Amino acid sequence: MKKLLFYSMIIIATIGCEDVIDVDLPNGEPRLVIDASLEFSKNADGTLNFSQDEIRLTLSAPFFNENVPPVSDATIFITNLSQNIVLTFSESLFSPGIYRSSNGSSSFNFEDEYELTVIYENQTYKATTKIAPSAPIDTVIQGDGTLFDDNDIEIELFFTDDGEVNNYYLFDFDFNLFLTSEDRFYQGQTFNFSYFYEDRDINAGKEAEIKILGIDRQYFDYSTILIEQSEQGGGNPFQTPPARIRSNILNTTNSENYALGYFNLSETYSFLFTFQE
Repeated sequence: MKKLLFYSMIIIATIGCEDVIDVDLPNGEPRLVIDASLEFSKNADGTLNFSQDEIRLTLSAPFFNENVPPVSDATIFITNLSQNIVLTFSESLFSPGIYRSSNGSSSFNFEDEYELTVIYENQTYKATTKIAPSAPIDTVIQGDGTLFDDNDIEIELFFTDDGEVNNYYLFDFDFNLFLTSEDRFYQGQTFNFSYFYEDRDINAGKEAEIKILGIDRQYFDYSTILIEQSEQGGGNPFQTPPARIRSNILNTTNSENYALGYFNLSETYSFLFTFQE
């Protein structure tokens, strides 16, 4: 059993980022932003089904602009390239720019490759990936430690890594708080670490849905940089960043008119945690 504090996890995530990432300022005309990070839960037979099937399309805006324009009237579908199965997405009637699966009863698996296609204003955007495996959360408990402030709230998260593969994880601590980690230092072991919430109106009885998402190496690098840029100071780090980070989404019509955002598929486990006094 190993235990490591949250700030040590940041070090792990940082030294694990070895690939070169292209960064430049997003000047010029607004660009399409494709937020397509989908989550899956595992069935008893090992197949996977959506637990979160929402794709969000917006146009880029200045980083501190609170009004992000939604994108309507796009065509979106995901193709299982291994089985030639097409899953379509339709825009929500009540939430412009939000698209959800129209035939979401299809089962998914880790072996197959999936291609996202987004068609908007006669431009076609594509990205390909596989579903990244995750690991269940064993338990979450509340500790009594602090990090920088006496009002910090400590939780300890316990999970067991799969020793058969090299895993990359994205932890979602609710309230738009995220952390990345890779298993190189705890491969195949039961592992626990502390995470500290600032006292942002968290009272006894308040609930947080804590998730562990499996991600691939490229999305690990992408998410780590987004989290660092956001400084977790409010707002969603997966909105348009102040500097452009390379996406896995390509414009096959006009490569110069690239999109922002990412296409990611994650096996996900969640734990509903209630804060104590």
